[in-house]
Amino acid sequence: MIKIDLVVIGKIKEAYILEGVSEYGKRMQKYCQLSIQELKEIKISDNPKPSEIHEVQYRESEMMLPYAKKSGFCIATSPQGKIVDSIEFAQILNNPIQKGQMPITFFIGGSYGLSRQIFDCVNEVMSFSKMTFPHQLFRLILLEQIYRAFKIINRETYHK
Repeated sequence: MIKIDLVVIGKIKEAYILEGVSEYGKRMQKYCQLSIQELKEIKISDNPKPSEIHEVQYRESEMMLPYAKKSGFCIATSPQGKIVDSIEFAQILNNPIQKGQMPITFFIGGSYGLSRQIFDCVNEVMSFSKMTFPHQLFRLILLEQIYRAFKIINRETYHK
């Protein structure tokens, strides 16, 4: 069975996002075993200094590193990553599936993103848009795109 892990910082607080995450989790049961690991978000002041931001990124990424070491294929999500469309994303996802590199693990950082230490140990760094999304909402966007990728990989129709 294909295994997809999401390693994320923070919990979702908004009911509408929780509903969407749950819905895509159900839809993906046909294609994969999905696991979401929620890690504690490090609190930071409202107007942090660059050094504080760096420290939060580092500490949150430190919590994520053990999951990278257990993964067959790792993808970090970051606005600085490679921008791909849905078909390219499906191809990127399908490559480790075909090679049996499981689990495929996605990393979503907190409000200030991921640190260099995560980028240095992943197979891909991807961006899904030039726009900025709240990290909780991005979790839902990522799940929808993973579901869409499975539909593309399996040559099944899906609303465009």
